Order: sequence, then C-alpha cells, then structure tokens
Amino acid sequence: MIKVLVAGFMGSMGQKTVSMVNENDNFELVGAYSPNVDVAHMQGMGLNDNVKLFGDLKDIQTDADVWIDFTIPAAAFENAKFAIEHGIHPVVGTSGMSDDQVSELQKLAADKGVGGIIAPNFGLSAVLLMKFAKEAAKYMPDVEIIEMHHADKLDAPSGTALSTAKMIDEVRGNHPTPKSDETLSGVRGGDYNGIKIHSVRLPGYIAHEQVLFGGKGEALTIRQDSFDRGSFMNGVEIAVPAAAKATKLIVGLENIL
Repeated sequence: MIKVLVAGFMGSMGQKTVSMVNENDNFELVGAYSPNVDVAHMQGMGLNDNVKLFGDLKDIQTDADVWIDFTIPAAAFENAKFAIEHGIHPVVGTSGMSDDQVSELQKLAADKGVGGIIAPNFGLSAVLLMKFAKEAAKYMPDVEIIEMHHADKLDAPSGTALSTAKMIDEVRGNHPTPKSDETLSGVRGGDYNGIKIHSVRLPGYIAHEQVLFGGKGEALTIRQDSFDRGSFMNGVEIAVPAAAKATKLIVGLENIL
C-alpha cells in the first residue's frame, strides 16, 4: 500500500487526485495540504477522519510515501524541496518551475536518495504528442507551437509547450527562424531558440496543444486535446508507484512509460 499526501487538494486537479487515490486499492490517502486551510474544509472534500489536514508547510508531519503536488507555480518548488528533505517522493504536476529550480531539486533528490517525478503534463495524449513532435522535427525543422488553456492558468507558456520546444530543439539543430516585422509587438509569440510558442487563455478550454510543421509544398500538424481534467489521472496513477521507488528525480512522464 502506497501512502499519499495531496498538496493543493482543494483545487480542481487536487480534487480529481483525491478521488483517484481513494478509488485505487493500492493507494491510501493519509494527508492533505492547502495553505491556511481549516478543519471546516474537511466537509465535502472527499477526506475521511484518517486523513491528516495541514494548512502550513512547517506543520506537516506524515508517514506518506508520495507527495502529489497540484498547487501553484509560486509554491511548487518549496513544496517539492520540503517533500524530498523529509523522505517523501514527489509527484509534481504543477508547472512554472525554472530550469535552475529543477536542477536544484534533482541534486537534492540524488543526495537524499529520494526520487520522484516532475511532469509538465500527465495526459497520455500530451506525452505522445511530445514524442511524435520530436521525431517529426528531425525531418521538418520549421515548426511553431500553439498551446491553449483555461483562463485561470497562471503561467505561460505551459510547461507542456516549453517541454515540447526543448525536445524539438534537441534534434532540430541550428535552424534559422523566418524574419518578420511586427507591427504589433509580441504578435509572433515567445521564442525558444528560434521555436515560436503562442499561448492562448480562454474560458471553456482545458488543455490543448498544436505543433505545426512546415516544409516545401507540405505541412504537418500534431494536436492533442484534454477535454476533462480526469484524463490527467491516468498518468498520475502510473507515476505514483514509479515515484515511490525512484532514487532520482525524473523529469517527464515519457521516461517511465
């Protein structure tokens, strides 16, 4: 039985995670964390009397094996650091951490022998999109990325889009970006080593991404759509047992599939 603490349990993804853990016979929910939460929030949150509730990071005392984090970008790094330092294996779905922060966590995990998983996306369709895009970029290096998310997403570009760009950049080599004069500043989107990334934030969307490749006389579009947050739980369910036995911090769900 893998004991789990869910950080950010009051959010949309947190609630999906609580339900997933409760429904899995191999997992046990032993803790839930949300800053400044009080006991009254226990009602209707899918938490039973055996779940310890925490409203402050420094108050957390738990025997959890795995820490699942769906919080906010500003909190994710400190949360993951706390988990590793206390021997809890993190499964982090919160995006927005810098490369330096991820590197610091990887070093800490290696030093402590407490591994885990950071994934920009736990949707299997998104993971496959990234793998397919990396393969396509070997043959079609002219590429742009469009990512579309709900209006409440705090970071841009999405972790998935940035990871897609990084994976493409690994195989694309030095390739010139078509020049264009912007009559409206920023209209060509963000730039990652010549790969343009465009972020859309609108109500009604959940998480969607398109990778557009152009070649002489042809084009290729790879697209994935997440229509329900519950779809991400497939990946989280796979990640938990892998994280529980990991001795290093793994970045990307594709590395455990």
